[in-house]
Amino acid sequence: MIVVTGATGRFGPVVVDDLVARAAGDVAVVARDPEKARRFAERGVEVRQADYEDAASLERAFDGTDRLLFVSASDTTPGVRARQHANVVAAAATAKVRHVVYTSAITAEDGQSFLADHTTTEHAIRDAGLTHTFLRNTFYTEELVSPDLATAAEVVAPAIGQPLVTATIADLALAASAVLTGDGHEGAVYELRGPAWTYRQLAEALGVPYREVSDDESGMAFVLPLLRLPQFGTPTPDLERLLGRPATSVEEFVRSLA
Repeated sequence: MIVVTGATGRFGPVVVDDLVARAAGDVAVVARDPEKARRFAERGVEVRQADYEDAASLERAFDGTDRLLFVSASDTTPGVRARQHANVVAAAATAKVRHVVYTSAITAEDGQSFLADHTTTEHAIRDAGLTHTFLRNTFYTEELVSPDLATAAEVVAPAIGQPLVTATIADLALAASAVLTGDGHEGAVYELRGPAWTYRQLAEALGVPYREVSDDESGMAFVLPLLRLPQFGTPTPDLERLLGRPATSVEEFVRSLA
């Protein structure tokens, strides 16, 4: 049995759709509100109610799980995600989940800011003695390349000082599905990063001018210290290997916005 948490977000549904398409066997999804997961139930996917804040509900939801896709919580309020993730790890251990695949994050070896929650969670999974695979996902391309840019007159961005190795939600989700349905991933740590790109390159793909602005003008001040870390400018081969094809380039992503 493959169980997927976060099934009503942006990432989880792509994974579940691929698992169903692969005829991956018994698949269940975990949702805080089962009504929001109705489309999966209509396709024969079991829906299990659970909340990251409710450890007992998680234990029930994880019963009989062979492979668990543990999708990280979206609430980055200090203390919240760490508490919720501790509940998931404890429940997985109690339910004797055979293999936990965790959507960690880039820099999780020593995470800064809100990414430190992933460092803590990786340690917790290891300390619990759970067989695991860590998917250290880069930032989503969708977070930095808004669909609104398809009709923008220019691309405005601060100087990053290096290319960015973001990846699309679909690519990262399909990589997770490949791990869930493949063999030999136990104990692996995958650094999942896409092809490097720059905002100037993005502007060229859109056919509009590029204008560099100050950090304060950019509206990106919160995330810029992270984007300037070396990891965000260093490509890795793991995503391409799991996908069995090149990851989506920024030019391809721009074409998808049309």
